[in-house]
Amino acid sequence: MPKNPKTTDGPRDKAGAKVVGWLLLGLVVIFGGLYVAAHYVAGDKVPRNTTVSGVRIGGHPQDEAADRLRAGLADKVDREIATTIEGEQVAVVPSEAGLGVDYDASVAEAGGEESWDPVRLWNYFTGGDEFEAEVTVDDAAYNAYRARLDEQHGTPARDGAIAFDGAEISTTEARTGSALDPSDTLTALREAYLDDAPSTVALEMAEVVPQVDASDVREALDGFASPAVAAPVTLRFEGSDVKVFPADYTAALSLVPTDGELVPTLDGAALSEVVDGLVTAGAPVDASVALVGGRPQVVPARPGVTFDRAQLEAGFLDTVAKPQGQRTLTLDATAAQPDFTTKDARDLQVRERVSSFTTYFPYAEYRNINIGRAAEIIDGTLLKPGETFSLNDTVGERTEANGFTKGYVISDGILVQDLGGGVSQMATTLFNAMFFAGLEDVEHKPHSFYIDRYPVGREATVAWGAVDLRFRNDTPYGVLIDTNVTPSTPSSSGVVTATMYSTKYWDITTTTGERYNITQPETRRIDSLTCHPNEGYGGFDIDVVRYFEPVNGNTESREDEVFSTTYTPSDTVICTNPDAVDE
Repeated sequence: MPKNPKTTDGPRDKAGAKVVGWLLLGLVVIFGGLYVAAHYVAGDKVPRNTTVSGVRIGGHPQDEAADRLRAGLADKVDREIATTIEGEQVAVVPSEAGLGVDYDASVAEAGGEESWDPVRLWNYFTGGDEFEAEVTVDDAAYNAYRARLDEQHGTPARDGAIAFDGAEISTTEARTGSALDPSDTLTALREAYLDDAPSTVALEMAEVVPQVDASDVREALDGFASPAVAAPVTLRFEGSDVKVFPADYTAALSLVPTDGELVPTLDGAALSEVVDGLVTAGAPVDASVALVGGRPQVVPARPGVTFDRAQLEAGFLDTVAKPQGQRTLTLDATAAQPDFTTKDARDLQVRERVSSFTTYFPYAEYRNINIGRAAEIIDGTLLKPGETFSLNDTVGERTEANGFTKGYVISDGILVQDLGGGVSQMATTLFNAMFFAGLEDVEHKPHSFYIDRYPVGREATVAWGAVDLRFRNDTPYGVLIDTNVTPSTPSSSGVVTATMYSTKYWDITTTTGERYNITQPETRRIDSLTCHPNEGYGGFDIDVVRYFEPVNGNTESREDEVFSTTYTPSDTVICTNPDAVDE
């Protein structure tokens, strides 16, 4: 019987297969070991024959290669780049121009990064090439450096412009400029930065065209600026017309360069301020009289107008550019007329100085403050015929909040400190101005004892809530009161002047009699920490007469007016408290 092949050949075939398997496994192990060994040798190294910008870095790990590249390029990265701009030699410092080298990126680009790629491992042993270093640019530093070069060697372009100066127009001519082209300049500097054989780089200036040229200026002149100053604009407030003139409103206008054009722009707040100067938003303002250049002049009344400011701003630019005859802007508004009109103010006939009086006071800071503050409040007061002036009502209570400070006042015949000390100096000055203007004395009280810097028998004191200075304008004309103070200094006296303006109605003269009923001072001993010593003097009575002579067509007659004053003695004060402070 023939033998079964499977039974005869099986063991031999199995043995052969095992040999082949072991052989393949051995080859895998051998090649795997070689592959691992190759990675160990070259896996994180730059291919052997690699150079970057002329520096050999092949065969070294990435960090070491980067250090070698940094050392090899040290002279180049710090080397100035020779350039010319418009024929002038300019040395560019790379670091200032924002140029630098990324050493790690340069090594990575040359193949110096860890890899298991067999092609990468093969290249290490057989490859390597020439590369250029990765140059970095700090855009902010570069742009700032280029701007400095432009400032030194270029010419800035100048936009054409239009400006208003009152009713006049001024123009600025457009001008073409020159500057370094940002892209071309950077390319030229990068190419020369690490060059092995650098040559001088010619940096070319490029023409810079202004955004607003001569044609844009002409268009803005014809379309807006010239019409804007050609004529006033009329604002119509429901029957009450107000003219606004170019000299006033052009401060609110401007032509702003926008996308190559000069665009008319309105400052709404500035325009509203101009209109507010012509009308009063809300309540009307009465006419008045004020000193202008040292002469009384009527300040016209202003109607009170309530209007929509947004409507004014929205329509003004269009209106101001229209031709004459069409320059009216109607606003939804209501108008209210003042109670005291400009005609009423003119009828007061405040035309000339009718009296003026000046007094002087010794240095004290509290006097400067208090007298100055009183003068500030009183100044500009206008008395209409029949009106009565009250110093207390006008000045108000002498408090710190009202601008006053503590000073010496007379109380019970001696000097004590209180708020508003010194204001009686203003009362005396004002009383004398009233006296010589021929106005009616309604209320005045002389000081309790005589103060020698005041005219004897013609002076007045005031105290809040107790003693006032009041006089009435009993003439047919208005009276404008002007008060002025020159502060005292340690070396000079202060000066207070009160002047009254009106139409002269009386010519006033006066006489002062002899002193009589002489009384002697007493001596007081005061045990107080706030005691103020005083050297006393006697009291007396005195009479002053005011005479009225009518002038300027005045047909009235008035009897002589007698002012009788009794001054008590000013007592000698001796301070007995050793700790008393003479403030």
